[in-house]
Amino acid sequence: MSSAKLILEGQEYELPIIRGSEGEVAINIRALRGTTNAITLDPGYGNTGSCQSAITFIDGERGILRYRGYPIEQLAEKASFVEVAYLLIYGDLPNAQQLEEFSKNLTRHSLIHEDMKKFFEGYPATAHPMSILSSMISSLGTFYSDADEEMDLNIVRLIAKIKTIAAFSYKKSIGQPFIYPSNELSYPANFLRMMFAVPAEPYEPRPVLERALNMLLILHADHEQNCSTSTARMVGSSGATLFHAISAATSALSGPLHGGANQKVIEQLRMIHRDGGDYQKYVDRAKDKDDDFRLMGFGHRVYKNFDPRSRILKGSVDEVLSDLGVKDPLLGIAKNLEEVALKDEYFIERKLYPNVDFYSGILYRAMGIPTNMFTVMFALGRLPGWLAHWREMVEDPASRINRPRQIYIGENERQYRPVAER
Repeated sequence: MSSAKLILEGQEYELPIIRGSEGEVAINIRALRGTTNAITLDPGYGNTGSCQSAITFIDGERGILRYRGYPIEQLAEKASFVEVAYLLIYGDLPNAQQLEEFSKNLTRHSLIHEDMKKFFEGYPATAHPMSILSSMISSLGTFYSDADEEMDLNIVRLIAKIKTIAAFSYKKSIGQPFIYPSNELSYPANFLRMMFAVPAEPYEPRPVLERALNMLLILHADHEQNCSTSTARMVGSSGATLFHAISAATSALSGPLHGGANQKVIEQLRMIHRDGGDYQKYVDRAKDKDDDFRLMGFGHRVYKNFDPRSRILKGSVDEVLSDLGVKDPLLGIAKNLEEVALKDEYFIERKLYPNVDFYSGILYRAMGIPTNMFTVMFALGRLPGWLAHWREMVEDPASRINRPRQIYIGENERQYRPVAER
């Protein structure tokens, strides 16, 4: 086995090297704790591997994203979201019988307990849907056992019920009655119906929207050890229930630096539109080193050349808007900004290309999904990834409770003095 050598204060330590199946290299530093008091410091864990995983591979330099070995381009074009969910959680694409059974189980468990409807009554109309979603997921754990033999059933319950909870939270916010799930529709079509149908009126989801939503959910289904996925693993490592781990991951996703980024893109495009649509003004501001303004939806922490998901989304935007006959002024601004980003040396040198958030917001907007639901849509897609990582973590015999270290920089020991002496 190859190793790396660390020289610390004149003492040499040999640390084993771990290689991934795609050639990734990691230095295993676990031995440091038993042989030295030194730790590694890596704020934000940007260069720290927290686990070994067989779920998702990303090569940011080459713009590669694969789920269980399958290129994201193939899955987005050919697969259903339900197939991809099964793939992520169980390791392989389902055969016909497995897919039929999994799909039937998702349909069978789409309803939520009638008592949970009372919870919605307690939220104000102004409550953010992500707050409701996180709370309701946690509440699901009070209705179901977290016994080991219930693991697969609870996974099905979460995937099936999250779309119902999400749609109900939207209906609550606009004061409309809840629409119950249908047994006849696909996963994305079912969600669209629960969102936009009204009682006593027929509703048939447009095929182009069903396809677009299916693709969006697939593109968001997993992205390796991001903030929310790492949260699901960390909370789960304590032995907390699956429902609590997924609720925590949902809360982590709600932040504007994570799942809320596509909402920020739309808000920024609206701001530019209100200002007369002068996108060049904001490009110049983004390039001005003395201006703290930055364009949302450009660049990515992981991808260094392009985000493969954004290339897939770009093609879908035109199809959806053309089918709907939508003339969205924000799309024109977005396309102008993209053209600048792909041609301007400032953006090229800094690798500030359009990312997945740039176009996903435009698509959600075209579907009629309100801006405050964008992060909820992200959660619907990302759920299978969270579940896959949680399952992988709890089934790993080497898994242990997460407990990062720190470098203390506070006061040295000092003695307590009574108030009168201070």
